[in-house]
Amino acid sequence: MSSQNKITVFLLVNVGVGREDDVLKAIRSMEFVEEAYIVYGEYDIVAKISLPALELLDKVVTNIRKLGGVTRTSTLITSSR
Repeated sequence: MSSQNKITVFLLVNVGVGREDDVLKAIRSMEFVEEAYIVYGEYDIVAKISLPALELLDKVVTNIRKLGGVTRTSTLITSSR
């Protein structure tokens, strides 16, 4: 997928205490996830997702929300500028 045609999304994820490693591993294995990290602060995990079409975002985010331990997500869709 060329960088000109992709949509980049950052997904911020909160998880239950002690579930960070399991959720991180699952997120990293998902299609379209380029990077994912445990972070400190308001959120527990941040994932960088690159999609060829915005229509695929719902599927990816829904699959992450279904993971055991995920309590909340926040989706940031980047601008083309």
